[in-house]
Amino acid sequence: MFERTALPEGPRVISSRVSGARSVSIAAYVLAGSRLESPAETGAAHFMEHITFKGTAAYPTTRAISEAIEGVGGSFNAATDRESTVYWVRVPRREATRAMDVLGELIVRPRLDAKEIEGERTVIIEEIRSYQDDPAEYAQTLFQTALFGDGPLGREICGDEPAIRALPEKTIRQFWRSTYRPSNTVVAVAGDLDHAEAVELANAAFGTGGGPIPGYEPAPPLPAGDRIRVGRRQTAQAQLVVGIPALPRDHPDSWALGVLNGVLGDGMSSRLFLSVREERGLAYDIGSGLVDYVDAGALEVSAGVDPAALPEALDAILAELARLRDELVPENELAKAKRYLAGGLELRMDETRHVASWVGGQEALHDRVLTVEQALVAIDAVGAEDIQRVAGCLMTDEGLRLAAVAPARYLRGLDRRLRFS
Repeated sequence: MFERTALPEGPRVISSRVSGARSVSIAAYVLAGSRLESPAETGAAHFMEHITFKGTAAYPTTRAISEAIEGVGGSFNAATDRESTVYWVRVPRREATRAMDVLGELIVRPRLDAKEIEGERTVIIEEIRSYQDDPAEYAQTLFQTALFGDGPLGREICGDEPAIRALPEKTIRQFWRSTYRPSNTVVAVAGDLDHAEAVELANAAFGTGGGPIPGYEPAPPLPAGDRIRVGRRQTAQAQLVVGIPALPRDHPDSWALGVLNGVLGDGMSSRLFLSVREERGLAYDIGSGLVDYVDAGALEVSAGVDPAALPEALDAILAELARLRDELVPENELAKAKRYLAGGLELRMDETRHVASWVGGQEALHDRVLTVEQALVAIDAVGAEDIQRVAGCLMTDEGLRLAAVAPARYLRGLDRRLRFS
């Protein structure tokens, strides 16, 4: 499904040929996320993602960059995470050279103009404010600090407003020089082109450049923050996030945890959706998800409910978590969840962007790169006993953390309910 080449002092190139595809997607992963930041660099990784789009050596303005891709019908974007920043482009097959060239420019040759840096501060601050004004986003922010503490894994990826206002230009430039290196980049290509062409394009666009990359501090013992964090807001709907420390990336039980999450809260036939929404009518939007880093992870459930129903909703969520610990998942329900996960993965592979993300994300962040067929085998191998064993290890009263955003009078007494037993 894929071929891989590590260019000397250059990027690692991984490609997957999708015969007959009319599009080519390229995802470039820079192994520099917010976790690499020192306290004095808070917000630098996300700032870099923004400022690269303000101009490069060959494309000196935002307009020139956007027209280079959108002018041929393509699309592109970027996202900053805690352990990487990914830039992606999707274009017609005939424009593969252009797509790779633009990515190389964004990562290796940004202008980092002083005037543009100052102007982008306001844009990023408005982005931060939009998250703070969104109760669901605010609840997520509170939960991350409750579980991961106030360090790099707990603080907001964007940083906060004071940090962005104070972030020096020279710090942003130094973050780029020390992390945005060709040798610290993974380039993933998916489309109807062979690996040799993908390597040639990446070599031409990114060139060479290596050197030591700053490390990051290990995850703290989890949970690392307050047991409950609340946001007092005069909202019509309460937002809650409840969760526990889970597994680090590439843990031997990661597939079992993935299927557990599928049973619990992934999709409209999951237990949380059917129980909390359909049977009890407590929530419109409810689901569960996994967060995984190289040395830490989390399982979290989020929901929006009537503020008066917060206690009942919390009890219902904890009951569903406890069921996974105390009871074997029935065989028919387990089979349904595995079909859901396997089928979703297969369907995503019809789109070159998802193929690039599949191989690129694994090459950049995992210990191995699996084919889809290998992943399907791993999903199928998960048994009900595996799920119960993992749930038994993870679901403890001591591990529980809760974040809630609601009018103040509805937040009282939640701490007494935050337990499985």
